[in-house]
Amino acid sequence: MDSIKSVVIVGGTHGNELTGVHLLRRWEQKPQEINRGSFVTETLLANPRAHAMNCRYIDQDLNRQFAIQDLANVTLPGYEQNRAKAINQLIGPKQDPARDFIIDLHTTTANMGITIVINSLNPIVKRAAVYVQKTVPNVTLFYQEVDRMEDNFMISIGRIGGLIIEVGPVAQGCLRADIFEATRVATNAVLDYLHLANIGKAPELPETASGFQFVKKVKMPEDEQGNLVGMIHPNVQDRDFQPLNPGDPLFLLQNGDTVFYQDEPGLCPAFVNEAAYYDQHHGLSLLKHIEFEV
Repeated sequence: MDSIKSVVIVGGTHGNELTGVHLLRRWEQKPQEINRGSFVTETLLANPRAHAMNCRYIDQDLNRQFAIQDLANVTLPGYEQNRAKAINQLIGPKQDPARDFIIDLHTTTANMGITIVINSLNPIVKRAAVYVQKTVPNVTLFYQEVDRMEDNFMISIGRIGGLIIEVGPVAQGCLRADIFEATRVATNAVLDYLHLANIGKAPELPETASGFQFVKKVKMPEDEQGNLVGMIHPNVQDRDFQPLNPGDPLFLLQNGDTVFYQDEPGLCPAFVNEAAYYDQHHGLSLLKHIEFEV
């Protein structure tokens, strides 16, 4: 197995997601918690300006700025577009990265518990995620087959790639002790697996794992002028990863009417009523349950 020599834990990719930022501060004071004998662990505050302003981003979502063509485009004017280039110089470059593995810490306002986002074909990345699912209670895997060089997420600038740890629910700009602890435990589980794999003591894992795969985003009801006229139905609120069937209530209009789900049976909502997606009126994402090779 390809050995890991360096890991970067990233917090504050979205400036108002405080859990990762405060975990970085903890680990600056207690580096022994994230140190492992077989590789070097570093930390990175990704978007300090957005964090200082307690907002998600200044100009653009930083976690969408790492496409290879955007990193090479010096004419892009936005703060996050240029911050991505600086990060790419620091721990990349993407074509020949200086760091092996990235753990990017996020939170969500949706009731998703601990969700590990896998944008990779790499078996080390997949095994690390499955190890977390097997050793930490109530972990959901969100799996996408994405080639590292085609991905635009922060984790794609690691040589092997990396994982996003997404934990919720917690309000933007707010700390919750349970979310903080769950993120800390999940992060350490990833580090544990990478170390065990490095020293030849990786535990046996199943050949396949259960997870979810993105299908599409669903917008909340709008009027002809694009104004929001509905909200997530109470039957769906806080029920991330629970399957929907045609005829189930989906949205509640402000006039009291109900909009019913009419899509493929068995798809599951996630990022339900995510506050960060209100700028585009996205009410939720639909996922399908899958089994994928580990």
